[in-house]
Amino acid sequence: MLARHRDTVSVRNPELAVPRLQRILEAALDLSNSGGFQAMSLRDLSRASGLSTGGLYAYFDSKTTLLKMILVEVTDVVERVLSDPPETVTTDPVAHLRWMIDAHLALTENLLPWFTFAFMEAKNFPPAERRIAIDSEELTERLFGEVIARGVETGCFRADASPLLPALIKPLLQDWYVKRAKYRRRNVTRETYSATVQEVVLAACLAEEGERPTGPGARAG
Repeated sequence: MLARHRDTVSVRNPELAVPRLQRILEAALDLSNSGGFQAMSLRDLSRASGLSTGGLYAYFDSKTTLLKMILVEVTDVVERVLSDPPETVTTDPVAHLRWMIDAHLALTENLLPWFTFAFMEAKNFPPAERRIAIDSEELTERLFGEVIARGVETGCFRADASPLLPALIKPLLQDWYVKRAKYRRRNVTRETYSATVQEVVLAACLAEEGERPTGPGARAG
Protein backbone atom coordinates (compact mmCIF):
# COMPACT_ATOMS: atom_id res chain seq x y z
CA MET A 1 0.00 0.00 0.00
CA LEU A 2 2.88 2.33 0.78
CA ALA A 3 4.45 1.69 -2.62
CA ARG A 4 1.13 2.23 -4.40
CA HIS A 5 0.58 5.63 -2.79
CA ARG A 6 4.07 7.10 -2.99
CA ASP A 7 2.60 10.29 -4.46
CA THR A 8 0.48 10.73 -1.33
CA VAL A 9 2.74 9.49 1.46
CA SER A 10 5.66 11.83 2.08
CA VAL A 11 7.44 9.53 4.57
CA ARG A 12 9.93 7.49 2.55
CA ASN A 13 11.41 5.22 5.20
CA PRO A 14 9.31 2.00 5.13
CA GLU A 15 10.37 1.00 8.65
CA LEU A 16 8.78 4.21 9.92
CA ALA A 17 5.96 4.63 7.41
CA VAL A 18 4.45 1.13 7.37
CA PRO A 19 3.61 0.78 11.09
CA ARG A 20 2.29 4.34 11.24
CA LEU A 21 0.18 3.85 8.14
CA GLN A 22 -1.17 0.66 9.69
CA ARG A 23 -2.11 2.55 12.85
CA ILE A 24 -3.88 5.22 10.80
CA LEU A 25 -5.85 2.70 8.76
CA GLU A 26 -6.86 0.57 11.73
CA ALA A 27 -8.01 3.67 13.63
CA ALA A 28 -9.88 5.08 10.61
CA LEU A 29 -11.71 1.81 9.97
CA ASP A 30 -12.57 1.37 13.65
CA LEU A 31 -13.91 4.91 13.96
CA SER A 32 -15.80 4.71 10.67
CA ASN A 33 -17.39 1.34 11.36
CA SER A 34 -18.56 2.49 14.78
CA GLY A 35 -19.64 6.05 14.04
CA GLY A 36 -19.42 6.66 10.29
CA PHE A 37 -16.65 7.98 8.06
CA GLN A 38 -18.32 11.34 7.53
CA ALA A 39 -18.62 11.88 11.28
CA MET A 40 -14.96 11.04 11.89
CA SER A 41 -12.84 14.16 12.28
CA LEU A 42 -9.09 14.40 11.84
CA ARG A 43 -8.92 15.21 15.54
CA ASP A 44 -10.69 11.91 16.26
CA LEU A 45 -8.31 10.08 13.97
CA SER A 46 -5.29 11.80 15.51
CA ARG A 47 -6.36 10.77 18.99
CA ALA A 48 -7.18 7.17 18.01
CA SER A 49 -3.99 6.64 15.98
CA GLY A 50 -1.66 8.40 18.39
CA LEU A 51 -0.32 10.69 15.65
CA SER A 52 -0.56 14.45 15.50
CA THR A 53 -2.73 16.10 12.87
CA GLY A 54 0.45 17.18 11.11
CA GLY A 55 1.67 13.60 11.27
CA LEU A 56 -1.52 12.43 9.56
CA TYR A 57 -0.95 14.83 6.68
CA ALA A 58 2.34 13.08 5.97
CA TYR A 59 0.24 10.11 4.79
CA PHE A 60 -2.77 11.71 3.13
CA ASP A 61 -3.83 15.25 2.28
CA SER A 62 -7.58 14.88 2.93
CA LYS A 63 -10.19 12.46 4.18
CA THR A 64 -11.22 11.85 0.58
CA THR A 65 -7.68 10.74 -0.26
CA LEU A 66 -7.71 8.39 2.74
CA LEU A 67 -11.05 7.02 1.56
CA LYS A 68 -9.65 6.39 -1.91
CA MET A 69 -6.60 4.65 -0.48
CA ILE A 70 -8.80 2.23 1.45
CA LEU A 71 -11.13 1.50 -1.48
CA VAL A 72 -8.30 0.92 -3.93
CA GLU A 73 -6.75 -1.63 -1.58
CA VAL A 74 -10.04 -3.50 -1.17
CA THR A 75 -10.45 -3.74 -4.94
CA ASP A 76 -6.84 -4.76 -5.45
CA VAL A 77 -6.87 -7.56 -2.89
CA VAL A 78 -10.10 -9.02 -4.32
CA GLU A 79 -8.62 -9.05 -7.81
CA ARG A 80 -5.29 -10.52 -6.68
CA VAL A 81 -6.86 -13.30 -4.61
CA LEU A 82 -9.69 -14.34 -6.93
CA SER A 83 -7.49 -14.12 -10.04
CA ASP A 84 -4.94 -16.54 -8.61
CA PRO A 85 -6.68 -19.88 -8.02
CA PRO A 86 -4.68 -23.03 -7.31
CA GLU A 87 -3.87 -25.05 -10.41
CA THR A 88 -5.86 -27.96 -9.01
CA VAL A 89 -9.16 -26.16 -9.66
CA THR A 90 -8.52 -24.27 -12.88
CA THR A 91 -9.44 -27.18 -15.16
CA ASP A 92 -12.72 -27.88 -13.35
CA PRO A 93 -15.32 -25.05 -13.41
CA VAL A 94 -17.30 -26.64 -10.58
CA ALA A 95 -14.28 -26.88 -8.27
CA HIS A 96 -13.18 -23.42 -9.41
CA LEU A 97 -16.55 -21.89 -8.56
CA ARG A 98 -16.55 -23.58 -5.15
CA TRP A 99 -13.04 -22.27 -4.51
CA MET A 100 -13.97 -18.71 -5.49
CA ILE A 101 -16.92 -18.63 -3.13
CA ASP A 102 -14.85 -19.97 -0.24
CA ALA A 103 -11.85 -17.75 -1.05
CA HIS A 104 -14.00 -14.62 -1.12
CA LEU A 105 -15.62 -15.47 2.21
CA ALA A 106 -12.23 -16.24 3.78
CA LEU A 107 -10.87 -12.96 2.43
CA THR A 108 -13.70 -10.91 3.91
CA GLU A 109 -13.28 -12.79 7.18
CA ASN A 110 -9.60 -11.82 7.35
CA LEU A 111 -10.25 -8.21 6.31
CA LEU A 112 -13.64 -7.75 7.91
CA PRO A 113 -13.28 -4.04 8.87
CA TRP A 114 -12.19 -3.15 5.32
CA PHE A 115 -15.11 -4.85 3.59
CA THR A 116 -17.65 -3.69 6.17
CA PHE A 117 -16.44 -0.14 5.64
CA ALA A 118 -16.64 -0.37 1.84
CA PHE A 119 -20.20 -1.69 1.98
CA MET A 120 -21.69 0.37 4.79
CA GLU A 121 -20.20 3.70 3.72
CA ALA A 122 -20.80 3.37 -0.04
CA LYS A 123 -23.93 5.53 -0.07
CA ASN A 124 -21.96 8.45 1.39
CA PHE A 125 -18.98 8.28 -0.98
CA PRO A 126 -18.23 11.20 -3.32
CA PRO A 127 -18.94 10.34 -6.99
CA ALA A 128 -15.37 9.33 -7.91
CA GLU A 129 -14.99 7.09 -4.87
CA ARG A 130 -18.48 5.64 -5.37
CA ARG A 131 -17.32 4.68 -8.86
CA ILE A 132 -14.39 2.77 -7.35
CA ALA A 133 -16.78 0.83 -5.12
CA ILE A 134 -19.07 0.05 -8.06
CA ASP A 135 -16.11 -1.04 -10.19
CA SER A 136 -14.99 -3.35 -7.38
CA GLU A 137 -18.40 -5.00 -7.24
CA GLU A 138 -18.49 -5.36 -11.01
CA LEU A 139 -15.00 -6.89 -10.94
CA THR A 140 -16.20 -9.61 -8.56
CA GLU A 141 -19.21 -10.30 -10.76
CA ARG A 142 -17.02 -10.49 -13.85
CA LEU A 143 -14.63 -12.99 -12.28
CA PHE A 144 -17.51 -15.23 -11.23
CA GLY A 145 -19.12 -14.77 -14.63
CA GLU A 146 -15.99 -15.96 -16.41
CA VAL A 147 -15.92 -19.21 -14.43
CA ILE A 148 -19.63 -19.83 -14.98
CA ALA A 149 -19.29 -19.12 -18.71
CA ARG A 150 -16.45 -21.62 -18.95
CA GLY A 151 -18.61 -24.14 -17.12
CA VAL A 152 -21.38 -23.63 -19.65
CA GLU A 153 -18.93 -24.04 -22.53
CA THR A 154 -17.56 -27.31 -21.12
CA GLY A 155 -20.99 -28.70 -20.28
CA CYS A 156 -20.47 -28.68 -16.50
CA PHE A 157 -23.15 -26.01 -16.17
CA ARG A 158 -26.50 -25.82 -17.90
CA ALA A 159 -26.70 -23.88 -21.13
CA ASP A 160 -29.66 -21.95 -19.72
CA ALA A 161 -27.81 -20.85 -16.56
CA SER A 162 -29.01 -17.34 -15.87
CA PRO A 163 -26.65 -14.54 -16.90
CA LEU A 164 -27.78 -12.81 -13.70
CA LEU A 165 -26.22 -15.50 -11.54
CA PRO A 166 -22.88 -13.68 -11.00
CA ALA A 167 -24.79 -10.60 -9.81
CA LEU A 168 -26.83 -12.74 -7.41
CA ILE A 169 -23.75 -14.39 -5.90
CA LYS A 170 -22.34 -11.07 -4.68
CA PRO A 171 -25.17 -10.32 -2.19
CA LEU A 172 -24.81 -13.82 -0.74
CA LEU A 173 -21.14 -13.12 -0.11
CA GLN A 174 -21.84 -9.67 1.31
CA ASP A 175 -24.44 -10.98 3.72
CA TRP A 176 -21.75 -12.87 5.62
CA TYR A 177 -19.76 -9.79 6.61
CA VAL A 178 -22.59 -7.26 6.76
CA LYS A 179 -24.92 -9.33 8.97
CA ARG A 180 -22.41 -11.14 11.14
CA ALA A 181 -24.53 -10.83 14.28
CA LYS A 182 -27.34 -12.80 12.66
CA TYR A 183 -25.10 -15.75 11.89
CA ARG A 184 -23.27 -15.52 15.20
CA ARG A 185 -26.59 -15.89 17.04
CA ARG A 186 -27.28 -19.02 15.03
CA ASN A 187 -23.79 -20.43 15.61
CA VAL A 188 -23.14 -20.54 11.86
CA THR A 189 -19.45 -20.90 11.01
CA ARG A 190 -17.83 -19.52 7.89
CA GLU A 191 -17.27 -23.07 6.65
CA THR A 192 -20.96 -23.89 7.02
CA TYR A 193 -22.02 -20.67 5.36
CA SER A 194 -19.57 -21.23 2.51
CA ALA A 195 -20.79 -24.78 1.89
CA THR A 196 -24.40 -23.58 1.87
CA VAL A 197 -23.71 -20.78 -0.60
CA GLN A 198 -21.84 -23.22 -2.83
CA GLU A 199 -24.80 -25.61 -2.91
CA VAL A 200 -27.29 -22.80 -3.58
CA VAL A 201 -25.22 -21.45 -6.47
CA LEU A 202 -24.51 -24.86 -7.97
CA ALA A 203 -28.18 -25.80 -7.76
CA ALA A 204 -28.86 -22.82 -10.01
CA CYS A 205 -26.39 -23.78 -12.73
CA LEU A 206 -25.09 -27.35 -12.43
CA ALA A 207 -25.92 -29.61 -15.36
CA GLU A 208 -27.73 -32.89 -14.74
CA GLU A 209 -25.46 -35.79 -13.83
CA GLY A 210 -25.79 -37.51 -17.20
CA GLU A 211 -25.10 -34.30 -19.10
CA ARG A 212 -21.77 -33.47 -17.43
CA PRO A 213 -18.49 -34.25 -19.16
CA THR A 214 -16.45 -37.14 -17.84
CA GLY A 215 -12.76 -37.90 -17.70
CA PRO A 216 -9.77 -36.00 -16.26
CA GLY A 217 -10.53 -32.46 -15.16
CA ALA A 218 -14.28 -33.05 -15.17
CA ARG A 219 -15.00 -33.70 -11.51
CA ALA A 220 -18.49 -32.87 -10.29
CA GLY A 221 -17.14 -31.08 -7.21
